[in-house]
Amino acid sequence: MRRLRGGPRDLAGVDPVTGLPDRWAFFAAVGRGDALDGVLLLGLDSFREVVEALGHAMADRLLAAVAERLRAHLPPGDLVTRLDGDEFAIMVARGGEVEGRATAERAGQVAALLAEPVVLDGLPLDVSAAIGMALYPEHGDDPQTLMRHADTAMAQAQSGAGVALYSARADHHSAERLALLADLRAALGRDDDELSLHYQPQVELATGRVVGVEALLRWRHPERGYVQPARLVALAERTAVMRQVTERVLSEAVAQAAAWRDVGLAFRVSVNVSGRDLHQNGLVEGIAARLTAHDLPPDGLQVEITESALMIDPPRAVDAVHRLARLGVGLSLDDFGTGYSSLRHLRRLPLTEVKVDRSFVLGMAADPQDAAVARAIVGLGAELGLRVVAEGVEDDATRRMLADAGCGLAQGWLFAAPMPAAAIPSWLTRYDAARHPVAGTGSGVAQGGK
Repeated sequence: MRRLRGGPRDLAGVDPVTGLPDRWAFFAAVGRGDALDGVLLLGLDSFREVVEALGHAMADRLLAAVAERLRAHLPPGDLVTRLDGDEFAIMVARGGEVEGRATAERAGQVAALLAEPVVLDGLPLDVSAAIGMALYPEHGDDPQTLMRHADTAMAQAQSGAGVALYSARADHHSAERLALLADLRAALGRDDDELSLHYQPQVELATGRVVGVEALLRWRHPERGYVQPARLVALAERTAVMRQVTERVLSEAVAQAAAWRDVGLAFRVSVNVSGRDLHQNGLVEGIAARLTAHDLPPDGLQVEITESALMIDPPRAVDAVHRLARLGVGLSLDDFGTGYSSLRHLRRLPLTEVKVDRSFVLGMAADPQDAAVARAIVGLGAELGLRVVAEGVEDDATRRMLADAGCGLAQGWLFAAPMPAAAIPSWLTRYDAARHPVAGTGSGVAQGGK
């Protein structure tokens, strides 16, 4: 196999940012198939954050540095190309009699090369990547098939493995995902109980009062059974279906909050919104219209956002958050402590609440480091005048530790599992506020106000 170098006959095109051959050169070379062992497709893990935090000029310098590192350390028989954005592709030359060995060895070599950060202007930038492998001819004997299979493998690698080899099973999962997405879209268009909201109470630790609930979407598929919430969200959040999901949840949650208020249960109802929701027009106007239609005070609704949602398009996201705050809706930063830019968000956003991520709360009783992080978040929230909610509270030892740290609210299976709205009144009659107090007794239910 010839390595493409400069010259109009051999090189289909050159990427202007990195100086590497471009995607057309890659497809032309793979199409020849000379001594080809396989292809690698890799996407940088933190490229989007670099663009958003440091700008496109610095991001281009990062891409050029990654390109130079790959070009300098990989064998001359391989072809290194930049496809687009943060994606690079490598055509791996056959290195012996065993098919696929060279590709697997190269994937490990690339992972090692990218384990060390790139330092630009004294700032170390992470360049780790998800790497997908497809072997020739086992996984395809034409460029399009090989690249499609490498892309499927890269998606698997992005789920946490770091490096993944294409498998037909993974491709089946991709087809299965599309079918499940179609089923979700159909379910959203029907008015039945296949999709339903469950509500998990939020308890004031100092009194044991129930002051709010979080609305959580549940899906019981007629054939597949219960679909895990994380899978449901992952399925929808990168597609236009997410907008339909959010509209369904907001409509039901606002109507339910108003119905509870009519019978004297002044719960604050929290609803999660995604990054896609924040960046599309109509979210704030839609919430305002629903509040008016149901005569629900704005402080009866709270919108939960995540740091990752804010980072997709910060200017538009921050604008939407400020408009929600002007509307009077409460704003909660969910999964706090898991993102690198949390402190900046606390300073610049009109938040009313932060939620301590369950990954810290679940380990508090056994892991001193988790406990230290949770206490630090509680203390920071208090200093900034924010309400702090700990989620994932499952045992009394954790409840006591949170109370001692000054945490205001908690939710978790220690108090109640998420339940349908119809089950809330009977649960409240059984709920004994004196069972979980730190100080005082309280009535168990918030009556009026926040």
